[in-house]
Amino acid sequence: MERFFQYFFDGLSVGAIYTLLALGLVVVFRGTGHLNFAQGEMAMFCTFLVWQIQDWGVPLWISVLLGMVLGFLLGAITEVVLIRPIAKRSAGAVFVITIALFLGLNSLASMIWGALPSEAMPNLFPDEPDDFVRIFGAVWRYESIGILVVALVLCGLLFAIFAKTKFGLAMRAVASNSDSARLVGIRTGTVLMASWGIAAAMGALSGSLVAGSNGEVTSNLMFTVFIYASAAATLGGLDSPGGAVIAGLSIGVVENMAAGYFPLWIGQEMKLSVALLTIFVVLLVKPSGLFGSTRIERV
Repeated sequence: MERFFQYFFDGLSVGAIYTLLALGLVVVFRGTGHLNFAQGEMAMFCTFLVWQIQDWGVPLWISVLLGMVLGFLLGAITEVVLIRPIAKRSAGAVFVITIALFLGLNSLASMIWGALPSEAMPNLFPDEPDDFVRIFGAVWRYESIGILVVALVLCGLLFAIFAKTKFGLAMRAVASNSDSARLVGIRTGTVLMASWGIAAAMGALSGSLVAGSNGEVTSNLMFTVFIYASAAATLGGLDSPGGAVIAGLSIGVVENMAAGYFPLWIGQEMKLSVALLTIFVVLLVKPSGLFGSTRIERV
């Protein structure tokens, strides 16, 4: 039983990381109807900015907040300068733009900062060897608990925004039909810009947490995390924050259970196949996701 709970807690820990980035994907899709393939690289670039600010002597938590502000500006400017002009002409071209942005940010970060020394990024939560709690004999570290709490709090905030505010209703209206939303007085440009900005700010936070757990910042920091996050957002539903949380945590638990109990078949090297298989099955069986809204179109 101790072994089971250890795999379970480890799964929740990594699943919370997937959840944080998946929530950013949900925000962009909820507000614009697009999937941002550069979400992970935007988070990585903002994490480098956080590292740079704290390297100048600014306290870490303040550096993260400033990084989130810069992330918001990066997302908002990206939407206004790159996404909006292209989306008006071809929705499919947005996919190409986000891929180009993915490659551009990765190259730009490598060019500006290069390879940072190991142990360059401090952790936002206690991470000393004895900073853990034992539950049913299993070890659950404080930093893992902290990341899970952050993911749940963000989910609650997003749910409140989407369900209880006019801005959340406007995001849904713009994603459904931007022309109709504009006719009823919704400032579609503001909604689109804010959606990308909020997602990028959340990416800065998730990247900082991932880098703190790894102890370093690299240009490949969020690549694998983005694949898992995409699987979580797809499984839970691209317009459902709660679904992204449940799916992200579930994927983390399932992959750790599978790698732990079937090391000869899956092991640590094949854990990524769980996420890829999840994307394939969900898109094949239920494209809207387990908790996503099914779109009905009149013909």
